[in-house]
Amino acid sequence: MELIERTKAILLKPKETWGVIKEEQTTIMELFTSYAAILAAIPPIASLIGMSLIGMSFMGVSFRIPFGSALIYAVTYYILSLLGIYVNAMVINTLAPKFDAQQNILSAMKVSVFSTTPFWVAGVLFIIPSLSPIIMLLSLYSLYLFYLGLPVLMDIPKEKALTYVIVVIIASIIVSVLIGVVANVFLPARRAMMPY
Repeated sequence: MELIERTKAILLKPKETWGVIKEEQTTIMELFTSYAAILAAIPPIASLIGMSLIGMSFMGVSFRIPFGSALIYAVTYYILSLLGIYVNAMVINTLAPKFDAQQNILSAMKVSVFSTTPFWVAGVLFIIPSLSPIIMLLSLYSLYLFYLGLPVLMDIPKEKALTYVIVVIIASIIVSVLIGVVANVFLPARRAMMPY
């Protein structure tokens, strides 16, 4: 699997690409090492640069987070985001029988990994912290990719596909929020932030 080609394909031609992904022979380890681990590093690295070198503004006050604190946050966020991909795949796989879908952890992992691509790519904008709302808007495309890919990879009966997608999206949002909360524990207190 070629990283750049796959990234472009899933973003620009998702309907065709999900079929290719379904037939592709791979392992969970390969999905993580050759795709997820690389792309998942984009948002934390961009956040590190944005928070500690560029700086942020809040209610007219501009500040930077000390590099060491931002680095701890970035590493924590990176690890938790990869863990989140795994947890989402487990949720997808665990819920499959409830919707008459085929349980298949590899297929669930493929959906979890590849549907997250838009967020990872948009994460480069974290270099400029004030662009965070734009990142969230661009990340909505992940939901669309998920909606397209889940029925294809998990072999869901058409009449149950939409409900399955909605239930898993709600569970994924909860996992994402929990990751964000845990990662924010590692941000320094306001007094440790440096005004500029």
